[in-house]
Amino acid sequence: MKKCKGCGAILQSKDPNAPGYTPKENSDYCQRCFRLIHYDDLMISMRKGIDPDVVIDRISQSDALILWVVDLFDFEAGIIPGLNRHLIGKDIIMVCTKRDILPDTLSEEKIARFVFSRLKENGISIKSLILTSKLERMGVEEVKQAVQLYRKNREVIVMGKANSGKSTLLNNLLGENTLTMSRYPGTTLDFNELEIDGVPYVDTPGIEISHSILMEVKEDELKEILPARTLKPQVYQLRYDQSFAIGGLVRLDLMKCDHASCVFYMSDSLKIHRGKVSGADALWKKHYGTLFQPVPVTNQFKKYTIRKEMDKMDIVIDGLGWACVHGQMSTITVYVPENVNVTFRKAML
Repeated sequence: MKKCKGCGAILQSKDPNAPGYTPKENSDYCQRCFRLIHYDDLMISMRKGIDPDVVIDRISQSDALILWVVDLFDFEAGIIPGLNRHLIGKDIIMVCTKRDILPDTLSEEKIARFVFSRLKENGISIKSLILTSKLERMGVEEVKQAVQLYRKNREVIVMGKANSGKSTLLNNLLGENTLTMSRYPGTTLDFNELEIDGVPYVDTPGIEISHSILMEVKEDELKEILPARTLKPQVYQLRYDQSFAIGGLVRLDLMKCDHASCVFYMSDSLKIHRGKVSGADALWKKHYGTLFQPVPVTNQFKKYTIRKEMDKMDIVIDGLGWACVHGQMSTITVYVPENVNVTFRKAML
């Protein structure tokens, strides 16, 4: 059975609505991958339906070196809690992608300290950490060297959450765009074997990002949410009670602010609207879906409220980015779609 070079699905010519369909005999790519590569046309959504437990179980049964790929911009969503319990005895190299998305003022050393701190808090151990970027193929040689050091004649399995940059990393290692790359979660559909410099690699389906904004919006709106270039911090000085609407996706209320600030690290395609907390409910009702957009596909929200105890902290919304608050304020309230995860952490920057 021949597999699609782009996504790993078994090629077939019977069902146009099923993965792997191609109308051409002897094709190397399915129609879905062909249209993604050439026209950015999704055709069939596969962001749900690939069981993450099946992926992890299959990886755990393999005698392999693990390349765990995590997106630095969406780091909290990329963490798989308790991964070491599933992969006991495995050697893991963490590859943090999209370094080019983070501000240039954030040094590699500070990024590394942040990553190791978060891994320690989650009880996760790794053999090596490598930062990569699509710009100038940053980190490619370091990955190859780490693979040679830890592989011990085993195959290399590349795993990570959907949209983490696995296929981009492998294409950079290959030196050519063989695997299908896109912004859409669920691009890789099956275990996809390839060889790089004589070393066997296996690309795996992205593990479903089930608590992310990316799963709550229409897929044609992902281009507004996922940053395509280096983040430009949006800085607001705060006094008294302040409310921010991030499109129609998130509302952030900061109470009793005094000589405080809030800095947003999100796609510059998203519109941020600022106002007083006292008028926030009325503005949300008036502008939701018009001025405040995009909006989630379901109109169900939940809220998190905490007391601000750290002087400088990040409010991270999976898939969307984060806001860093600094200075004096009493409480922080975040309204997000009901399935979306929010993390409060020590500031990255």
